[in-house]
Amino acid sequence: MASSIVNGADTLKLISTIPRSGLSFHGSEFTGNRFPYKGLVSYARKATHAAKIMAPKCSISSSRPAAQLRFIQHKKEAFWFYRFLSIVYDHVINPGHWTEDMRDEALEPADLYDRNMIVVDVGGGTGFTTLGIVKSVDAKNVTILDQSPHQLARAKQKEALKECKIIEGDAEDLPFPTDYADRYVSAGSIEYWPDPQRGIKEAYRVLKIGGKACLIGPVYPTYWLSRFFADAWMLFPKEEEYIEWFQKAGFKDVQLKRIGPKWYRGVRRHGLIMGCSVTGVKPMSGDSPLQLGPKEEDVEKPVNPFVFLLRLILGALAGAYYVLVPIYMWLKDQSVPKGRPI
Repeated sequence: MASSIVNGADTLKLISTIPRSGLSFHGSEFTGNRFPYKGLVSYARKATHAAKIMAPKCSISSSRPAAQLRFIQHKKEAFWFYRFLSIVYDHVINPGHWTEDMRDEALEPADLYDRNMIVVDVGGGTGFTTLGIVKSVDAKNVTILDQSPHQLARAKQKEALKECKIIEGDAEDLPFPTDYADRYVSAGSIEYWPDPQRGIKEAYRVLKIGGKACLIGPVYPTYWLSRFFADAWMLFPKEEEYIEWFQKAGFKDVQLKRIGPKWYRGVRRHGLIMGCSVTGVKPMSGDSPLQLGPKEEDVEKPVNPFVFLLRLILGALAGAYYVLVPIYMWLKDQSVPKGRPI
């Protein structure tokens, strides 16, 4: 997939001519009668300019109300959700939403070029993403952090990750010193953070000066039915929200790269659980300049067990919709002639 966000872009240039019968941008759902590949090239004048979304306006989803149902949008609910999902995560969830090809493509902007880099994989779960990291970085220099012991137990079983440090922890309160890591990676975790801005602020803090954060996560749907189930399940951020969170935390050179299973053919109206890879560089040492108040969620606060169970069940049912979406898209890919959007 082509990168959709470019820092400091002033001018754009289309590669190849525009056909009279239609126009298509790779990685978006803006399509005409034809579906040719179109690339965008940007020329940056000043790196201080804000990151811009280089995609047609129709690819930006409609506004959402400030408050959402999001039945699984708290740490306790996510903990128990993964208590059961961890059993089938690698074999049922990943094939439809997070393939090895997608993982390698999403990690490419992280620039993992040195085997001696110190890398933290936050929300690393079963270690699927970490397996991509250790292709380029020695396992002994990688730490996997997750709040789910059930997910981490799966990671510990993977031979390639035997030398990794594996610890339980909170993405919004990382147990690492300031200016600690060369790279911060988090894949498939932000959707469960009660306060995404706080988690990205922590990513900034733990990185060394010049270090890079790579956050991989879902994208918000534009199709009405998919929006309904997304909002009932967990957080599906918009592309511009990712950019805003990174910039507010203090990151520079913020870029967003769209990713997705091959059979989506660039059409993203249903949203994707793994839909984009966002990167940013820490420009100076120390903590993030952003000041935040108390945490959104107090994990020590008691909850009504009946309400908790109801939220967990409803959230899991909403999430089941996204098990069906890749099956539906795969079937369309098999039945619709190649070269046409689906």
